Amino acid sequence: MRQRIVAGNWKMNLTVKEGLKLAEDLQKLLSSNTIYYSDTTFILAPSFLHLLSLKEISDRSVFVLAAQNISDKEKGAFTGEVSAAMLASAEIKYAIIGHSERRLLFHESNEMLKSKINLAIANQISPIFCCGEPLDVRENNTEMDFVLRQLDESLFHLEEAQIKNVIIAYEPIWAIGTGQTATPEQAEEMHRFIRTKVEQKYSPETAEAISILYGGSVNPKTANSLFSQQNIDGALVGGASLVAEDFFKIMMDII
Repeated sequence: MRQRIVAGNWKMNLTVKEGLKLAEDLQKLLSSNTIYYSDTTFILAPSFLHLLSLKEISDRSVFVLAAQNISDKEKGAFTGEVSAAMLASAEIKYAIIGHSERRLLFHESNEMLKSKINLAIANQISPIFCCGEPLDVRENNTEMDFVLRQLDESLFHLEEAQIKNVIIAYEPIWAIGTGQTATPEQAEEMHRFIRTKVEQKYSPETAEAISILYGGSVNPKTANSLFSQQNIDGALVGGASLVAEDFFKIMMDII
């Protein structure tokens, strides 16, 4: 059975004090609700600075923590980088890898992301692997080929047992931070395509074990219609995850 997942990516937002307050507010909302969360995973991905300060709250809550990125190097003279081993030593279980902003702004290639995936897996960190197409690719009707190349070059080298620890997040680049959202039908079409490719590469069992999330201006108004689609297992949420009530509403829509 596929796990239902809602992950909040705080990006480069919130001071330490603000992050602690947001996490505490979420904890209060979650603890006041009587719904049982056993088949659902809630993830917060703050900046590196927040991870240790939020650990105590996470340990007594139903949400877990993820890093927004990891280095593609194991260790060494790489000032400003954070390694997978460092995150593992802090008991961080998830890491976002290949977010479109990292690809576009920091020029992260599919080959670099492959190294990040390998280091995450080697350190028992579950990657949240992001893939998705820019607007010009969508307009040229080549989005399937574009996403398949991302999967082939960064992810599909893994063994079957390894890829079962990966979460895939489809995020059409043209819908991130723009207020635009892919229609539920557009999102479902790509999610179904990705799951089919996992099945062809590995097995039906593995395809049914992997959670595939949608990311792209998800908010309380759009979440429910997206979650009703057969192959959409949750969301990677940006701006809406910075408002406790909005993020909580999205969390409840996945139940």
